[in-house]
Amino acid sequence: VQLQASGGGLVQAGGSLRLSCVASGRTFSNYAMGWFRQAPGKEREFVVTLSRSGSSTSYADSVKGRFTISRDNAKNTVYLQMNSLRPEDTAVYYCAAAPTLHSDYVPPLYKFTSWGQGTQVTVSS
Repeated sequence: VQLQASGGGLVQAGGSLRLSCVASGRTFSNYAMGWFRQAPGKEREFVVTLSRSGSSTSYADSVKGRFTISRDNAKNTVYLQMNSLRPEDTAVYYCAAAPTLHSDYVPPLYKFTSWGQGTQVTVSS
């Protein structure tokens, strides 16, 4: 599956952004989806993952209550709504996909093997 992320930009602390990731090439509904991020000088880290059905999620503690993942299987798109942004949220955000047979299951992180190109999010203080 090919993934194309968009929606990044520059925003002030406390602001909001919505990232989108469009999938192509495979049946989108067969994949659990996730968002990860990589800040300058740091390793890529997990942000959130979402099951095929959209009913199960897993969030990093650092974004709980501020970020919301969702998907529209009819549009082959996964979204990341980011509210109350902080300077420490500054990073390149990547969407990723993991094939799974189970609709309500969130696979372990190592299963996310298809990656998009990333979109830059910069939060100014």
